[in-house]
Amino acid sequence: MPPTLASLVHHSALKLTVRAGEERLATPVRWAHASELADPVPYMEGGELLLITALKLDAEDPEAMRRYVRRLGQAGVAGLGFAVGVHYATIPDALVDAAAEEGLPLLEVPRRTPFLAISKAVSAAISAEQYQAVTAGFAAQRDLTKQALGGGPAGLLAALAGQVDGWAALYDATGAVVAAAPEWAARRAARLTPEVERLHARTPPASLVVGGEADRVELHTLGTSRRPRAALAVGTGAPLGTAERYAVHSAIALLTLTTERSRSLHEAEQRVGAAVLRMLLAGEPEHARTAAGSLYGDLLDAPYRLIIAEAASATAARAHADGRTAPHGAPRPVDAPRPVAGERAVAAPVRAGEPPAGPLAALAEHVEAAAARAGEALLVVPDGERLVLLTADGGAAARACVGYAAAVDQARTTGQALAGRTDEPVMGLSAPAGPIAAATAYRQAEQALSVARRRGRALVEHEEVATGSVVQLLSDDAVRAFADGLLRALREHDATGRGDLVASLRAWLSRHGQWDAAAAELGVHRHTLRYRMRRVEEILGRSLDDPDVRMELWLALKATSGTD
Repeated sequence: MPPTLASLVHHSALKLTVRAGEERLATPVRWAHASELADPVPYMEGGELLLITALKLDAEDPEAMRRYVRRLGQAGVAGLGFAVGVHYATIPDALVDAAAEEGLPLLEVPRRTPFLAISKAVSAAISAEQYQAVTAGFAAQRDLTKQALGGGPAGLLAALAGQVDGWAALYDATGAVVAAAPEWAARRAARLTPEVERLHARTPPASLVVGGEADRVELHTLGTSRRPRAALAVGTGAPLGTAERYAVHSAIALLTLTTERSRSLHEAEQRVGAAVLRMLLAGEPEHARTAAGSLYGDLLDAPYRLIIAEAASATAARAHADGRTAPHGAPRPVDAPRPVAGERAVAAPVRAGEPPAGPLAALAEHVEAAAARAGEALLVVPDGERLVLLTADGGAAARACVGYAAAVDQARTTGQALAGRTDEPVMGLSAPAGPIAAATAYRQAEQALSVARRRGRALVEHEEVATGSVVQLLSDDAVRAFADGLLRALREHDATGRGDLVASLRAWLSRHGQWDAAAAELGVHRHTLRYRMRRVEEILGRSLDDPDVRMELWLALKATSGTD
């Protein structure tokens, strides 16, 4: 259970006293936040315990306190903690009465209890709850894996139904129920066949929630092909918690492997790789090792690199559809896929699809051959128009990717196609990572892939992204359009011969606002420079005292430096 106001009141070290709202002490507390703003509501999300000393409040004004407390209640604030002995010896009656009227719990915080202690208590309780949920989730994963290996889909469904305190059912590609647990759930599941058929019409992975709070059913597609081969239904009396969500995710992965066994060996290995990669990206390395078995040797234990590859034509087509293209024909980064409803995604979903074709097939063959010659494990997962590879850090497969990209760049430089091909992959390579950092490695590879597109290169390593200059990222057409619009009025002023405002602004910003140094660089008197900066503020209608304004102007000058 999450921490509540009651649990904080009963915390022996905090010494909190309830002054109002006793009937709502069971309210969960999402966080403890200290704020002395007269109106902190814009910065609240709901569920917070707000801690104040009334530094900027007229806490003795009844009407002001009624407005203040009413705003907090409307924002969903869980309660109000008032520190006595700081600005007020006791909590003013006006605030106590207002809290009692609104029904907002009001806690008196003694002077010897710092706000930090309350924040730590809330944080510790939340962490304990999350740890308990994760531990329960891992236990559920182990149980589901055991049941799947020993009892097949039926055993897995029975274990899943127990984990979520509900029922579970498995459908085939036609929407017919093939297994259910408990037995009575088969009749309930059969009534959902129309919804399952509707779900099958979507591009997998897909999910659907039907029913109400007391009879809630989640439907998930199973399989990695374009047409779902099966579906899973999970029925519960309430929304799933964290541990239950872990169990459902594990069941989806395990059932996906079970329902795809009829494919060829190579395709089966790709499906295993996709499931393993999903588990790694979800922060479940132990379950990933369990699912992979000995298929990938010690690849999942040693430091590895994650590579994402796309055909240049695929990225260019998406960029054209979006109406924006970066320099040299390299498309802008595409938006990250949205998570399935009800799930929290930590990285882009990975879906094993059809075998790679065209340039991605050539890359896969090149890397797989290098790994085979070195006796090295390699995980290759086709993901739509992408290819995701997991290779040992410093291994033959990683070197093959780098060498392949170098050959592509060399061919582009000389204007020749590589081995008669004109559509070569664009790749992003993550930094070395371990089993618990797969999601980070995936994001790094995507970031590197984005930079590779922008720079017109075949491969970019994440280390280059982290050490490069941010100025290289300002070449996007949208950034240039913004910069041109921001500086247009200044350039039009300069075109009339009434003063070199753009050059003066650049000199002043480059000298960190030092008048004498900037004036010396321009060869003008500092009073002349001051006048020009005032004109810049007047023309733009913005203050140069604002650091955000200075930042935007400097980036605009850098983005358009070749046009001045």
